Amino acid sequence: AGGGAYWVDSQQKRYVPVKGDHVIGIVTAKAGDMFKLDVGGSEPASLSYLAFEGATKRNRPNVQVGDLIYGQFLVANKDMEPEMVCIDSSGKSSGMGIIGQDGFLFKVSLGLIRKLLAPKCEIIQELSQLYPFELVLGMNGRIWVKAKTVQQTLIIVNILEASEYMTAEQRKQALAKLSGN
Repeated sequence: AGGGAYWVDSQQKRYVPVKGDHVIGIVTAKAGDMFKLDVGGSEPASLSYLAFEGATKRNRPNVQVGDLIYGQFLVANKDMEPEMVCIDSSGKSSGMGIIGQDGFLFKVSLGLIRKLLAPKCEIIQELSQLYPFELVLGMNGRIWVKAKTVQQTLIIVNILEASEYMTAEQRKQALAKLSGN
């Protein structure tokens, strides 16, 4: 007995922060020089106001409670509070920071997010042929999307949510219906 098999729960519901992971957090509080963010884990993450490109004591980023932040974990281990930053190692934002207000935030399984984040993800390539949209994918299963209209945004949301259960063929048929082909 005592075999070396490990059981991995791919349907894990709660995100566990990992150093270097890019996630979407929701600002829940301001506390001195720190913001607290809900990242979907068991505890909030902290984010310093200095962890933004160009931020100084005088030039603080305009971050409000309720804002969505795309950032990455600088510190993530079980003994410490997770800490996020919105700059890379050279101090550049590299696409991180406050996410626009007028998009749509929704949650998918951690399994689906890994699929969507894979290089050359077919689902996203196919969707981008429908119409232009902005997309932010967080390793914590949160997705923010914004197209030209609310209707287009919701179509993208629905296809991304459904893509977990659709075969590639079913997805292509659904997209063909939408594009009127």
